[in-house]
Amino acid sequence: MVFAEDSLKFPMMNYHYVFSSGFVKGDVLIDLSFGPIIHHLYSACDIFKDLIILKLNERCNMETGRWKDTRTGAFTWNHASAHAAKLEGKSAETQDKDEQLKTAISHVISCDFENENITYPVELPLADCVTSLWILDVISKDEEDYMRNLEKFSKLLRPGGHLILVGVLNASYITAGRETFHVFGYDESFVVNALQKLGFVIDYCAVQRRKNESKLLDYKAVIFITACKTK
Repeated sequence: MVFAEDSLKFPMMNYHYVFSSGFVKGDVLIDLSFGPIIHHLYSACDIFKDLIILKLNERCNMETGRWKDTRTGAFTWNHASAHAAKLEGKSAETQDKDEQLKTAISHVISCDFENENITYPVELPLADCVTSLWILDVISKDEEDYMRNLEKFSKLLRPGGHLILVGVLNASYITAGRETFHVFGYDESFVVNALQKLGFVIDYCAVQRRKNESKLLDYKAVIFITACKTK
């Protein structure tokens, strides 16, 4: 929880804002985020009827499914559902918020960025909203790789739909246990330009400077960006 301000509260506050404001809406939302996290989707289940979660490996699929089915040993997201209820002014409805999200999630499936269609052989309907936390940061080696991954990701979205990205700025590594992994470092102008090159129009952008001290991950700020696909 050392990263709670940046990784939980900041994204959840901004997801709540863009969904409650009404300019991001529809029926189908596709999410691909780092690890088995789901906290950013509590606000989405108020808007979208069908939430489809993509994961890069079976372990993340298993952990997400374990939480969804309320199985023994599942990670509890009570702290996140309580925060979501607080953002909506419904602090007494934490349990209802949890069940609402679980009901809205229709599928948890694997994906692979080595394929042109990252969900191959599954063909998904084009989404009204595609959202992601940090996944492009950790799977992309450099600028060219980031652009290629972003383009594949954006193909899941219908024209006129919205892409929501959360990332860390000017990062280089993340530590998990005894392992240290590469993180692609970029600044705000890079991700804005990348989206514009792919035909997106930026609707909303928020940047928060790092709020914590930890050697587990180096970054300068967190970015939340919402963009509309024009073609």
